[in-house]
Amino acid sequence: MSPHLHRPSLVARVPLRAARWSATHPWRAIGAWFAFVAIAVALAALIPTKQTTDADYRLGESGRADAMAANGRFADDQVESVLITGREGRSPSPTEVAQAAEQLQKDLAGVHGVTRVAAPQWNAGRTAALINVHLKSTVDDASQVQARTAAIARAHADLRVREAGEVSVNTAINDRVAKDLHSAEGISLPITILLMLLAFGALIAAGVPILLAITSVAATMGIAAPLSHLIHAEPTVNSLIVLIGMAVGVDYSLFYLKREREERAKGHSTLDAVEIAAATSGHSILVSGAAVVASMAGLFIVNGATFNSLASGAIVVVAVAVVGSVTVLPALLAKLGRWADRPRIPLLWRINRRIGRGGISRRILAPVVRRPVAALVVSLAALVALAAPALGMKIHDANIDTLPASIPQVQTWHQITDEFPTEGATATLVVHGTATQHDQVVRALHGLETSAAATRWFDPAGNNAIETAPDGETVRVTLPIPYSASDDRSGEAVQQLRDHLVPDALGGMNVQHAVGGDVADSLDFASHQSERLPFVIGFVLLLTLVMMTVAFRSLVVAALSAALNLLSVGVSFGILTLVFQHGWFAGPLGFTSPGFVIDWLPLFVMVILVGLSMDYNVFVLARIREHAVSGLPARLAVERGITDTAGVITSAAAVMVSVFAIFITLSMLEMKMMGVALASSILIDATLIRLVILPAALVLLGERAWWPGRIGRPRGEVVEAEPELAHAG
Repeated sequence: MSPHLHRPSLVARVPLRAARWSATHPWRAIGAWFAFVAIAVALAALIPTKQTTDADYRLGESGRADAMAANGRFADDQVESVLITGREGRSPSPTEVAQAAEQLQKDLAGVHGVTRVAAPQWNAGRTAALINVHLKSTVDDASQVQARTAAIARAHADLRVREAGEVSVNTAINDRVAKDLHSAEGISLPITILLMLLAFGALIAAGVPILLAITSVAATMGIAAPLSHLIHAEPTVNSLIVLIGMAVGVDYSLFYLKREREERAKGHSTLDAVEIAAATSGHSILVSGAAVVASMAGLFIVNGATFNSLASGAIVVVAVAVVGSVTVLPALLAKLGRWADRPRIPLLWRINRRIGRGGISRRILAPVVRRPVAALVVSLAALVALAAPALGMKIHDANIDTLPASIPQVQTWHQITDEFPTEGATATLVVHGTATQHDQVVRALHGLETSAAATRWFDPAGNNAIETAPDGETVRVTLPIPYSASDDRSGEAVQQLRDHLVPDALGGMNVQHAVGGDVADSLDFASHQSERLPFVIGFVLLLTLVMMTVAFRSLVVAALSAALNLLSVGVSFGILTLVFQHGWFAGPLGFTSPGFVIDWLPLFVMVILVGLSMDYNVFVLARIREHAVSGLPARLAVERGITDTAGVITSAAAVMVSVFAIFITLSMLEMKMMGVALASSILIDATLIRLVILPAALVLLGERAWWPGRIGRPRGEVVEAEPELAHAG
């Protein structure tokens, strides 16, 4: 054992032993890590990723409706709609519309995937015509339809001919997301490199955290391929892996590198510095990584396809980053030695040395520890005011209203739903009985069409609204809702259908039935999430409380950390509500407020924040406890602990905030929401909470903060040796 360490605790022995072996066998550790990354990447090439399917998203009554329709084997064609209007506000000529429709039918005859082209239908004012092109459900490319539509538009100068549908809109969205992510990756890497250069002032030291983060992300993407056969992969999971992997990979390396450099500056040898960093920062990395994993595991309680996929991706990338931080990182540092600080960039090196002393933090901290009560009251009042709008948060699923209006297909779809309300929000009733009941069920559904259209909740269904499946036992009717999918009245219409209209229409019939559709999906998801939410919060808080209690042997510190986590989450929700529900800064951020927050984001943001904010809490509290154990009074221990960690926390927070802020620049509203919530909360967590609320609370608590443990070099603590002990070794 290094003479600079005193009997490490059980939790600290894991990173210490791993670091000791890696530091004394550096080439083996480095080779093993890159072999692991290569094997993981090869897995992705050998094993195709299994994506989520519609069946994975089924929940509640809408899920049953979808399953019944699938079992009935309805011919669920996809539809691409061609919208024809006149130019300059004029109505289109019926003759020209008929000619365009005839040409479209002729051009699409025999095109792969096209099953039929419907006759033109006119809206009520005869200002627009719509031609529906039906595609097989397996078709994922509407380019042939788009090309024919564009040719017809060129041939009819007096008409505006546009096309949109599920396939073309999805393709356009996927293309935009891919372009956005490519742009984000191109921006994030240079910014991260610049921040690392500012943090270390040396090229090699700046490159090590980025190397660990990139290899962790690459390995996780490889592992995610075979994992997707157990937990199907959401399309956005790779974006999350990059987001979380770059943030925690760089942060964990920062914690370790800064401590190792600090110990070398005190005169310790490279191996001793690596061991001290392992027993202190390595221990903090292990605890904070476990906290992130525990938080993300809470999403499995919700048991939804989106949450399961995102949770598994985040858990794997964090676990891989932790393993890399306590194995290959010590090996790299041991091999590099003082070369890690070369080549130095003179200006950045001087800036780094100035920032590293925590001068700014010391000036902010001084009035806080002098007047902790006032600092605590004022800062808490400010954060509670920011969190208060969350009480009025409204959530809804992502829909056409949340898609970027700059996408031409989205613009066209908005106009289609404006001109033809039946193409917009709908509710679908699926009924399954016996073949002998078929005629009775159809009569009942005709009656339902009439009674529904007589209410303010539904529009007349039109022709062919009732369909019978090939099995002859399953029948469905689709009812148009005269409100947008985002309107609360659409949800009320579905509830009226479920609670009153359907029971009245099918009363006394021994059949199975369920109401589905996009609006019903959103209602059922929100209901399912609200039912599971208390269990998720309880699970996450309980696990983090247990881990913090074990790590610091203090119930008070654990409770304080949990309270600060909840405060950070509340602030995040408040900012989400102000910005996206109420439209604050909508212009500068480049979006139109939908009037709600997308339903899956609050819960996801909560578990991410609880996990990531533990990075700072664990790292700062560990250093404060070190000083308290060494005999410093509570106030001085807090001051020293905060200022000692100021440089690394500032650098780590800057990396996280910059990575998350890049997502604000993306087109998709979900990404903007995630970016705003995480970037703003991490910024507040690393500044106001770390520099004001946490130190003020710890100063007021004094030694009571460590109850029921005791401060006074108990067995198992890791502390720096006094000079005479070092010489004695």
